[in-house]
Amino acid sequence: MVKQTSKDQLLRDIQTERNRLENCLSELTNDELEQPGVTGDWSVKDILAHLAAWERLLLEWYQAGLRGGSSTILPVGMSRKKIDRLNQAIYEKNKDRPLNEVISEFNKSYKQVLTAIEAMSEEDLFGHGRIDWTGKLLLADYVAGNTCNHYAWAKTQIRKWVNHNSHPTPPSPDAPVRR
Repeated sequence: MVKQTSKDQLLRDIQTERNRLENCLSELTNDELEQPGVTGDWSVKDILAHLAAWERLLLEWYQAGLRGGSSTILPVGMSRKKIDRLNQAIYEKNKDRPLNEVISEFNKSYKQVLTAIEAMSEEDLFGHGRIDWTGKLLLADYVAGNTCNHYAWAKTQIRKWVNHNSHPTPPSPDAPVRR
């Protein structure tokens, strides 16, 4: 993904990747959305809950930064192991939620993130040191990581799963030959 250099470009990239993800989702039935195994044990529904949770975290981080504080969960310096544990906790919290609730939250968090980004200044998004918790990165890097880049990842996971499941498994070499 191209690194964004303006708020307009960031918003376009977010909307483009979200549309691509939603087009991918529109090809699936509700049963397929809930079928595990897309990535590990996760279903598409679990991926949507994951995306919404990370969008909510982004909003929490940003609001805390505006107040001069910090969130209880910060991305800066978070190890892969901690991220994996956080992702597992998100999965456990959401895996039994009804599909319609997850989709509603997925759509709600997206609208909230867009509203927040639209209210952000170019300086907040692309200025170094504007928000303390961003460390050496820009706020725009965290926004992209939790929106357009995350949507692209999700779409790729779903497409791989769909492609894998749409091709019948070839018969084993030991299977009897029918004539």
